[in-house]
Amino acid sequence: MKKIAIVLVIMVLALLAAVLLQSSDIAIIVNGQRLVGPAKLATEGWGVLVAIVALFSVAILLVFVFAGVGLIVLGVLVLAGLLAVWFAFPFLLPLLIPLFLVWIFVAAVRRSTQSGA
Repeated sequence: MKKIAIVLVIMVLALLAAVLLQSSDIAIIVNGQRLVGPAKLATEGWGVLVAIVALFSVAILLVFVFAGVGLIVLGVLVLAGLLAVWFAFPFLLPLLIPLFLVWIFVAAVRRSTQSGA
């Protein structure tokens, strides 16, 4: 089981790295000139958003499948990724807050069912 968890975490991190390194074909013209540099990176932030949503989705899935130290490590990785995205793309944080709230709700429901059983 632990080997499968490690493989899944590595696959999710590889997906995140692939999305971060992938260049998109987005072209935004402002005053007749294309955006370059940090502005172009900000327009490509949607790929990073998709990767972060996938990471959160897999993290929620792993909450139900795996437990123990691997879960704590995965939670730390997700929070580190959230902080990295927050510093890189602060305008995307309001989109990630609902996912975090869903995660907390699922964890609370899971905890209450385990204590009642």
